Amino acid sequence: MKFRLKGRIISIVLASVMLVAASGCTTGNGNSSTILSTQASSMVSSVQANSEKSKTQIHVLGLKGPTGLSMVKLMDDSGLGKAEGNCKFSIVASPDEVVSKLVNGEADIAAVPTNLAATFYNKTKGQLKLAAVTTLGVLSIVTNGEDVKSVRDLKGKTIIASGKGAVPEYVLDYILKQNGLQAGRDVKVEYKVQHEEAAAAVISGKAKVAMLPEPFVTEATVKNKNIKVALNLTKEWDSASKKASVLTMGCLAVRKSFAENHKAELDDFLNEYKSSVDFVNSNVPAAAKLSAKYGIMNAAVAQKAIPDCSIVYIGGNDMKTKVPYFLKVMYKANPKSVGGKLPGDDFYYQE
Repeated sequence: MKFRLKGRIISIVLASVMLVAASGCTTGNGNSSTILSTQASSMVSSVQANSEKSKTQIHVLGLKGPTGLSMVKLMDDSGLGKAEGNCKFSIVASPDEVVSKLVNGEADIAAVPTNLAATFYNKTKGQLKLAAVTTLGVLSIVTNGEDVKSVRDLKGKTIIASGKGAVPEYVLDYILKQNGLQAGRDVKVEYKVQHEEAAAAVISGKAKVAMLPEPFVTEATVKNKNIKVALNLTKEWDSASKKASVLTMGCLAVRKSFAENHKAELDDFLNEYKSSVDFVNSNVPAAAKLSAKYGIMNAAVAQKAIPDCSIVYIGGNDMKTKVPYFLKVMYKANPKSVGGKLPGDDFYYQE
């Protein structure tokens, strides 16, 4: 997009140069070169200013927690006027609030759980697209005094967890099944309503094994030094699926109408977003400070959590190859988790 704008600016300036030069020749004015330089510079400034005003504003929503971490650098660049695009960012706490704003047109792009994007794709009859995967798994099995080195070591144990009837439950069930175990038969799983409850149980020692998401994993290990991360469920998913898939828990969703009507702006946004992901992974302390600045996650927690939040950028054909398997597992566990049916090929945005 910026290259097309520069092309237009150059064309206009060249035209103005020719007119001013012609004027200088016919009048015989000895200061024609000065006039030429002044008027051309003025013309460039005017066109650049107008091009900035004409940029489409992109309304972007992020979520507190790991899903929103990937965008902090782009948020900061936008706030400082350093970004190429014209983005307006807002951070909210509820995924449902994010998607409702996408559907009613209050937002153009949003960071949401991947299965929720699929759900609203189905509910809106294809009016939502998956633009990129930005977060893989953020789930871990943590222990407090138990020896767990593999999934099979969970046999006979009780796991305290949260997320019943949602992605965490389906992920755990799938990984257990692929390792010859079954929840309720070989492994007892007790679900708490809130992540905080599950974390509190293992921190206090009432639970010996728990499944937690970030940043609760980090908070638990900070508050109780006896708590260890026994299993990273992103890696266990890779193993269970024999690397046919990745645990694609977080994504960028975009309104179909915006993607179709503003493809150039969207592609530029995605390029800048990819740079933001790279920054977060390469500059953890700075990214953690930005996380706190924009209310996504406490800086100290973010600094410890970012390396385990699996922040990535997967788009295009790679995304289209890796996401369907994940959604199929969710669908088999509970069709409602992806909106009643698997999304079609038009769900996946192509840059």
